[in-house]
Amino acid sequence: MLKLSNSTVSGPGMLARFSALPNESPAKILIVATLLCLVCAALVSSAAVLLRPIHKANELLLSKQREILRVAGLYREGESISAMFRQIETRIVALPSGQYATDINPQTFDYARAVIDPATRVEIPDNKDIARIRTMAKYAPVYLVTKGDAIGKIIVPVYGYGLWSTLRAYIAIKPDGNTIDGISFYQHGETPGLGAEIANPRWQDKWKNKLIYDATGAVKLQVVRGIFVTNAVGSEQSKYEVDGISGATLTTNGVTNLIRYWLGESGFEAYLKTYHQEAG
Repeated sequence: MLKLSNSTVSGPGMLARFSALPNESPAKILIVATLLCLVCAALVSSAAVLLRPIHKANELLLSKQREILRVAGLYREGESISAMFRQIETRIVALPSGQYATDINPQTFDYARAVIDPATRVEIPDNKDIARIRTMAKYAPVYLVTKGDAIGKIIVPVYGYGLWSTLRAYIAIKPDGNTIDGISFYQHGETPGLGAEIANPRWQDKWKNKLIYDATGAVKLQVVRGIFVTNAVGSEQSKYEVDGISGATLTTNGVTNLIRYWLGESGFEAYLKTYHQEAG
């Protein structure tokens, strides 16, 4: 049977032998440096994994704020998005009543969670689901650009289904609660060169100064083809119509439907009309 010598059993261990090496020993320096590199790499890797959800959430927040600033006409390239966004006040609206929900913190409200929470989720009947979103939340954020004590613009989020994808946009509305000041489609999966043109700034510019509600209070704003043939520029009808995109009929129909849904009675209509009456 193999027997270990006394020197092997009772002699100094590896750690003890390492500690006994002179500090200036090349072997000791190399081992310490290697261990430090391994420890630092492990810490950096762990931090990256743990912080990834936070970084992603921050990126999404900044992206959202950038789009809101753009549709509000306040975005300036190269400046801090967070600093610029201080010009905008976020409020939460109870959609059925059109009143502000003062018991909900706008900074922590998450629409994506609210739309799946049974307490705040609303199932949309098929005959009313023109935006094809199936469910919505009872509450939604609005973003207010203020000028002193007065509101200069109201920005509302809207979404609905186009041809291939869910279209998401922000709409800036003037203080009268009825005039479009700007629109920004910031997320979609439509066909490049066709439906994807909804994100083209030149097409989005066509929305400026269009009216949402007619004299009866109904949502009349829509995207149509050939309006400059059937309705002269400056005519009463043309105030409610945006010229469509050639070859993208189903996408632009989706745009009309989501506009009419979210600015109608199921969406922000009560809020916009209540706000306008109070402001007036």
